[in-house]
Amino acid sequence: MIGCTRVALFAALGLAMAAPAFAGVDLIAAGQLDGHGGDLAHRTAGPLENNVPGNLLGGLGSGLAYAGCDTFLALPDRGPNAVAYDALADDTASYIDRFQTLRMTLEPSASGAALPFTLSPQLRDTTLLADRLPLYYGDGAAVNLPNGRPALNRPFRHYFTGRSDNAAPGQPSSSPFNARLDPEGIRVSGDGESVYVSDEYGPYLYRFDRRSGVRTRAYRLPAMLGVAHAAPTGDAEIDGNTSGRLANKGMEGLAISPDGRMLTGIMQSPLLQDGGKKAGTTRIVQLDLATGRTRQYAYPLTNVGSASKPKYTIVSEIVAINDHEFLVDERDGKGLGDGSSASFKHLMRIDLSHAQDVSELSGADALAAAAVSKQDFLDLVAVLGAHGFSPEAIPAKIEGVAFGPDVMRDGHRVHTLFVANDNDFLPTVTDDVYPQGVDNPNRFFVFGFDDADLPGYQPQRFTRAHGRGHGFGHDDERCHGE
Repeated sequence: MIGCTRVALFAALGLAMAAPAFAGVDLIAAGQLDGHGGDLAHRTAGPLENNVPGNLLGGLGSGLAYAGCDTFLALPDRGPNAVAYDALADDTASYIDRFQTLRMTLEPSASGAALPFTLSPQLRDTTLLADRLPLYYGDGAAVNLPNGRPALNRPFRHYFTGRSDNAAPGQPSSSPFNARLDPEGIRVSGDGESVYVSDEYGPYLYRFDRRSGVRTRAYRLPAMLGVAHAAPTGDAEIDGNTSGRLANKGMEGLAISPDGRMLTGIMQSPLLQDGGKKAGTTRIVQLDLATGRTRQYAYPLTNVGSASKPKYTIVSEIVAINDHEFLVDERDGKGLGDGSSASFKHLMRIDLSHAQDVSELSGADALAAAAVSKQDFLDLVAVLGAHGFSPEAIPAKIEGVAFGPDVMRDGHRVHTLFVANDNDFLPTVTDDVYPQGVDNPNRFFVFGFDDADLPGYQPQRFTRAHGRGHGFGHDDERCHGE
């Protein structure tokens, strides 16, 4: 048995003696999970209000988190609301929020394969999200639906759901006892025991026990991010509020620093008081987990169009490069699932070390003047196109981004970046581009890069195993138990 120190030393010497063999960020693997089947929460398999199975395996790329070794956590959002059935509830249903534990096996491909590695995703576990204390579900009268309380509820286990009316009427959207939750960002704590989840409804930032799925903490976010009056429909929330997040455009992305001490969330779109749909600058919110203190920064959007004809470019994810630099997933909504051609899907690099705190600023002009600078790191449409993906076949909603384990390619260590889509729980789509219908799976793309491509990159470290086949650590020797 070779000790960890000696393995690390040999690896370092090998890298030092070898000439760079991987230049430029490139696609090295792709894989998928079929969207027609169900997940492992079999008790939730019964039909929802819209007759969609309650455990449909979809939306996996709304959030994606690395958990060490070959383990990732995939976060569906509020459930299958792309099926129109009740506009009064924004077509949402009593889908119980959850995260999926995946094993992502990445192995060298056979000679002659299109990509150098083969990715084999496998569903290992499904964890439902709940609280020990009662939550507000509402009686459903305002939306012509039954009571929103899940039948699975029991004492000390009250499940969060995606139904939009599960919020106390007339109260701020940030009430932590609202049962509605639209999870969009997920990261794993440094000890591997907890997961952090950000949401669009509140916006909320919660900590859950990774094993049981029970909420263990709600973090206080700046009140200016929420709306004063919650409502079952997005239109009603916009009409009834002058400040706070746009409807269904709350804290879309979440990052954790490599040392596990800082969470950084990003709002999908500008706040109402910052110009809303017609503005070009959104907010980043940073939370110190030890003190609870927050700071805010301004992020400039690209391709927003004009005030009279905005293009609604949005932010879908943020991931930490180190303790002050980040990649931001900024995209259009075009591509597979939208019946259109993907055009703008970029990962942008930003540095917050010298950025201005905008916590006390308000308004489109003030935020724009304080916005951080950014550099293009990866043009997803261009790179996927170079590997044969047409713009119509690139998923419209590229939303999950996570760094993964290093791999060896031709004797050289290569870092990996995993990217996933939100398929909106639609296993197939039929539109003008695909009039006969086409599969719309949960897709995963793996990009390789080296230190020269992303200087300063520091992988997240995990301090202990979690059990039940969950990953831990980051180095290959720890993952394989050597």
